[in-house]
Amino acid sequence: MEILKVSSKSNPSKVAGAIANIFRENQSVELQAIGAGALNQSIKAIAIARGFLSPSGYNLCVIPAFNDVLINDEQKTAIKLIIETK
Repeated sequence: MEILKVSSKSNPSKVAGAIANIFRENQSVELQAIGAGALNQSIKAIAIARGFLSPSGYNLCVIPAFNDVLINDEQKTAIKLIIETK
């Protein structure tokens, strides 16, 4: 499964396009966000991607989870959003 890392500065429309393209190929995508701003941009991107994919008959389902990541020798907790179809 391909992982897209989203930051608080990510453009939701561009992330949505990446989600849609990867989803069409793999039928699943995983987003990783650290912090409230990154999570906000991720949710916006998923809503936009849903609009891109729904005319093709895809109904996206999001499964949230926690993921521990190591950044600069520091352990952080990320939110993992697994996007699949129903």
